[in-house]
Amino acid sequence: MPDALTPSETAPSTAESPLTERRPIERTFHGDTFTDDYEWLRRKDDPDVVAHLEAQNAWTLAQQEHLAPLRQTLFDEIKGRTLETDLSVPSRDGDWWYYARTVEGQQYPIHARYRAAGPDDWTPRVLEPGEPVPGEQLLLDQNVQAEGHDFFALGSLDVSDDGARLLHATDTAGDERYTLRVRDLATGEDLPDEVRDTAPGAMFSPDGEHIFYLTVDDAWRPWRVWRHRLGTQSSDDVLVFEEPDERYWVGVGLSRSKKYLQIELGSKVTSESWLLESDNPTGDFRVVWPRREGVEYTVEHAVLPASMVEPSSLSEPPSLIDPPSLVEPGETRDVLLILHNKDALNFELVSSPVPAPGDTVTPEAATVVVAHDADVRLEGVSASERYLVLYYRRGAISRSAVLSLVEPVSQAEPVETPRLATPRATWSFQEISFGQPLESVGAGVGVWEQPNLKVGYTSFVTPQSLYLYDVASGERILLKQQPVLGGYDPGDYDQRREWATAEDGTRIPISLVWRKDKVRFGNSTGSVTEGGSAGEAGAPTEPAPLLLYGYGAYESSIDPYFSVPRLSLLDRGVVFAIAHVRGGGEMGRAWYDDGKLKSKLNTFTDFVACGRHLADTGWTASDRMVADGGSAGGLLVGAAANLAPELFAGVLAGVPFVDALTSMLDPTLPLTVTEWDEWGDPLHDPEVYAHMRSYTPYENVADDASHYPRILATTSFNDTRVLYVEPAKWVARLQTAGAPAMLKIEMSAGHGGVSGRYSAWEQIAFEHAWVLDVLGLAR
Repeated sequence: MPDALTPSETAPSTAESPLTERRPIERTFHGDTFTDDYEWLRRKDDPDVVAHLEAQNAWTLAQQEHLAPLRQTLFDEIKGRTLETDLSVPSRDGDWWYYARTVEGQQYPIHARYRAAGPDDWTPRVLEPGEPVPGEQLLLDQNVQAEGHDFFALGSLDVSDDGARLLHATDTAGDERYTLRVRDLATGEDLPDEVRDTAPGAMFSPDGEHIFYLTVDDAWRPWRVWRHRLGTQSSDDVLVFEEPDERYWVGVGLSRSKKYLQIELGSKVTSESWLLESDNPTGDFRVVWPRREGVEYTVEHAVLPASMVEPSSLSEPPSLIDPPSLVEPGETRDVLLILHNKDALNFELVSSPVPAPGDTVTPEAATVVVAHDADVRLEGVSASERYLVLYYRRGAISRSAVLSLVEPVSQAEPVETPRLATPRATWSFQEISFGQPLESVGAGVGVWEQPNLKVGYTSFVTPQSLYLYDVASGERILLKQQPVLGGYDPGDYDQRREWATAEDGTRIPISLVWRKDKVRFGNSTGSVTEGGSAGEAGAPTEPAPLLLYGYGAYESSIDPYFSVPRLSLLDRGVVFAIAHVRGGGEMGRAWYDDGKLKSKLNTFTDFVACGRHLADTGWTASDRMVADGGSAGGLLVGAAANLAPELFAGVLAGVPFVDALTSMLDPTLPLTVTEWDEWGDPLHDPEVYAHMRSYTPYENVADDASHYPRILATTSFNDTRVLYVEPAKWVARLQTAGAPAMLKIEMSAGHGGVSGRYSAWEQIAFEHAWVLDVLGLAR
């Protein structure tokens, strides 16, 4: 495929960056005046702004012209390692098995299905890439839908319970406003029903006659739930729910049992759930547990054996390892499993009867089934007819555990039992593990009646693998492993955990992966157990080029994952590292709390501490390390560039939230009010203002930034989450102060960047070529 990023013959090739005109305005809050020279770049419809962005783009491409062959090589390597014509493992719903497939040369997936052989057909067929699927019915070809558009994204995809109709919603601008349509699967034609400007997440009601969907307000916040009846005009749609509080986002869904429609809403610190029996879709929703400021909870409907719900007749809490007292055939109870954090920082799980209309749940009176644990962050629970799955985090690693509702869980090989039990816990879950110190295991619960689980497993060196897991026996059958073409051998690579020490003494985990023959250690292997240090394994004998990634916000955790594009870096000797800084969720809720609001500086100083640890222990050196982060991670690396510019050779900032203070001062901007619980409210609180003013990258660029590392900022013109103007202003200020900074902007894309897999690979190749150039590995 030709290099779409090669500059044209008319592109400028001067060494000087485009001059950004200064049009100063003064901003005064809480007695502090800041002169903003580049706020005029916010005027998206101004031809001068568009011309400036295009000039920045052209200059960036001209400066990177020497990397065009490398970009093409990297693109070819990604493409050459990827099985372009491939299929997903089918998932059953109703009478059909659903899957997606890709075709070589096509940008987007094709969605299809085939009929199940019968009610007991719970094992998906082994589908061969490129071979016809017997009985295949095409549902939606995204390539056809994307024709004629520079950008395409699918926001909703749902099939009615009777399998007769398909709901799909698409965005062709990148602004996350989707047009909803309904397709008759017998004819393949779209029905007259059409609803514009919807948010993602539309769905059919179980009767197939109604669609529930969301719309957003002027700040791009999903705030209204609507009900559309098939065959009627969208102007006749019924407003079902509205949330006026600008801090809350709203979502709509269906319980896995399909017995309840659910509306869920939440701010960054408070949540609330509403239920409605799904056989009455035109009825009124009722609240489960009225919101309490600072209390978050989620609700999962389950049907449990009576002995689990009513253990009062037992002298000891029931254990599901001892099945004779577990199940009394025919006796079950409908319950709500509620995961909440009231007086439980890391959350606890309780069981409560389903409230009748007019009633609500009182969690304090509910039965605690998995109690709070200071070392275990409970993250979720899923229920099916036959089992429960608990999701949690311990030791900076995500975990899944299963509990059978019908028979004991016996394992073919020993499996660690998670340290979840306390004197108040009544249920025993069995952890699913593959025995690696750095791994990601996720048990996927299918439809309600499905008798088995699909378990996903990956690590930094193990391609994504999907297993069929028999809950009764513990047997695992590999269904599919992500193919990596070209003879990939996981034994050529290694991974391990390091721990840095932050300024306040907190230990910060760092994950690393590298190619073994590219990094030499003081001992024979460099291998080390979880929680170990470089000293135990021997430090690298010489500093390696290293890419240090960080995020650190919203309690988002960066778990071990495999990446095909990353192999091109590892094979050239680059070590890839993740700094699991505070503000993320790797070490529990306290880890998040210690990196938000007035503790936000910890996020940035943690990242700097991780970089210094890697340099001090011989992993790398300051002239061989690039910092990498996107969105809130872009804020992180931008702040790190101001705090310790001497520590990094380069900074890669994707859609970076670098003008955070300006955004948080303007409640009319998209997402601002909802973000106050994360960053603070500088508009009304002078202490918050002063704190943000001390770290936001844009305001804190040094007057003389000529000593800064090389900086590449990427963004998208139609991004609604982090507006393009933030990196545009930041780069303008950096360039004026003498920093070697560049801006690359996609003029037809959103927050996630370009659409289509080949376009995405080109974008990755551009960024990785720049990284390799900074690290001295471009030739």
